[in-house]
Amino acid sequence: MRLYRTLRLALRALTRNPLRALLTTLGIVIGVGAVIAMMEIGAGSSTAIKKTIASMGANVILILPGTAASGGVSFGMGSVNTLSPDDCTAIARECPSVRSAAPIVRARAQLVYGSRNWVPNLMDGTTPAFLNIRDLDNLTEGEPFTERDILNGNRVCLLGPTIVRELFQGESPIGKEIRVKNVSFRVVGVLPAKGANMMGMDQDDILLAPWTTIKYRVTGSTLSNSNQSAASTSSTVNSLSNLYPGTSSDLYPATSDVQAADNPMPVRFATVDQILASAISTEEIQNAIRQITALLHERHHIREGEPDDFNIRDMTEMTKTLTSTTTLMGNLLLCVAMISLVVGGVGIMNIMLVSVTERTREIGLRMAVGARPSDILRQFLVEAIVLCLSGGALGILLGHGGSTLVAILLHWPVQTSPAAIVAAVAVSVTLGLAFGFYPAWKASRLDPIEALRYE
Repeated sequence: MRLYRTLRLALRALTRNPLRALLTTLGIVIGVGAVIAMMEIGAGSSTAIKKTIASMGANVILILPGTAASGGVSFGMGSVNTLSPDDCTAIARECPSVRSAAPIVRARAQLVYGSRNWVPNLMDGTTPAFLNIRDLDNLTEGEPFTERDILNGNRVCLLGPTIVRELFQGESPIGKEIRVKNVSFRVVGVLPAKGANMMGMDQDDILLAPWTTIKYRVTGSTLSNSNQSAASTSSTVNSLSNLYPGTSSDLYPATSDVQAADNPMPVRFATVDQILASAISTEEIQNAIRQITALLHERHHIREGEPDDFNIRDMTEMTKTLTSTTTLMGNLLLCVAMISLVVGGVGIMNIMLVSVTERTREIGLRMAVGARPSDILRQFLVEAIVLCLSGGALGILLGHGGSTLVAILLHWPVQTSPAAIVAAVAVSVTLGLAFGFYPAWKASRLDPIEALRYE
């Protein structure tokens, strides 16, 4: 009841001069509004930057085959093939921190369409999961190839915008056929534009096809101990130079090069050049790496203390750099807004000192009839807190409205932050206590006799 009476008395005192109370809270309104607006804009920008980081491959984990060595001489990464499609399937299925995984078979060849030709920067054989990992799901035209295309080794492909521009020059490539090492591929889709990466490499100069098609039809490699990306089989597929094939006395003639390329025999132990995996989030990258390492140790029968026959790479450094930049910008905006809050708090202290001076006789009269110094202290503290809370409530409305207006007019990313609202209320109470304590303490220390004599 004492607190209720104090609150009612504080409200009555503030409503005596409503205009002055409104002007006093204006600094708090602007400060809290700036904090809310900056935190919502900063949260939206942070979310947008995280999406951009993810699209750049910041949560991507690259698994490479091991290194062969002989006589103390290392032949470099990927000189021995140790990764298989089954490894990729196991990673996607058994690692909880991995969202998806895709095998990659690399090739290097010339693309031909009509009288035009082009050598793409990247020619990857993979699965539809690759599109999800690299944020390429929203195709500009057409549709992606399917798992059935992979099982059947169908000659279908997806092209990047750079290849479409160079080969088709304004025409729609959907349904048209291009030649890759004398193998015809039907274009079923066009990848969305991604531009250059941080290293300046064109990410749109890429061809994607089922990995079985690239491995068995383009590179022509069906042996598990050969380097898929380095294999060159133009002479084995193109048999046009063999104009007069020799006769054979065998009962069953040997399969020709073209027949072998069109109908590859599946091998029991197929290998891939790389495995591309994506973690659930950037925070789960290290957990995903530990899970992948443990799984490959088990599958490859690697004992403790033995060297790994694979290498894992991630984008941790790039993620840390961009995340720290985002955090720095958010903190900078918050500091600028906090300056407005401090200015508003100083205004609260100033007006409370004026109020104490104006109400000196009232304070003396209350003390004369039995009010204790703690009652006077509580009364002025409650007045200061009510002023700050009122300003905080108006500031929350102003800040949220301002951030919404920014989103509508400037199309900036904005995200509502409940934590910012809670923080604004807490800051308002803290400001009321901090900047209202000295005037309240000064009022509670007045001498009743001197206060009653004050004119």
